[in-house]
Amino acid sequence: MKVLAINGSPRKTKNTAVLLGHALKGAESVGAETEMIHLIDYNFKGCNSCFACKLKDGPFYGKCALKDDLTPILEKSMKSDAIIIGSPIYFADVTSLTRAYMERLFFMNLFYGDTRTVFKGRIDIRYIYTMGIPKEQIDDFGYRHLFQTHQMFSNILNGYSEYMISADTYQFEDYSKYDAPMFNEEYKAEVRRLQFPRDCKQAYELGSFLKNAR
Repeated sequence: MKVLAINGSPRKTKNTAVLLGHALKGAESVGAETEMIHLIDYNFKGCNSCFACKLKDGPFYGKCALKDDLTPILEKSMKSDAIIIGSPIYFADVTSLTRAYMERLFFMNLFYGDTRTVFKGRIDIRYIYTMGIPKEQIDDFGYRHLFQTHQMFSNILNGYSEYMISADTYQFEDYSKYDAPMFNEEYKAEVRRLQFPRDCKQAYELGSFLKNAR
């Protein structure tokens, strides 16, 4: 298996990247070939609605016609057996980096017909979401609908999808330096100490279960 991790966080060593790293270790434990891509390192944009990927007999049918730094990443994605997409939640959505990647990955394979896809293969999708709010507030903010919508997008690639959540994450190295009085540093540190290792274990299991899902 080839497993590709997409880090949609602008931070390359923090919560989301750490969890993705554990997920890849889990995938490697069952023999997968893995790679992580940090989207922040690349210059690209989202779908520009040119519809070249839908043009009958066109040279880009089922492919994204945009040529930028995301082009080889999309090509690599389509050759993967599984993709693990990780993103923090900013303003009730994934990051703009993640959204742009997802737009172009899924839309070029979307078919406006009964089958809903032009893709003939199968790519499993896993999502890892990190967020500052506690799990108890996820439904209040409507995040669950967002996660379910992403799973629906995943159907375009004919694979199995699931997601995990790492909530109440530690955001700053030193909370005293930032104007964020709604957060309690001692409480956040305790969640980091007790819960984040469990989240890392869950991410590892998410990666190691990829083989069983196929």
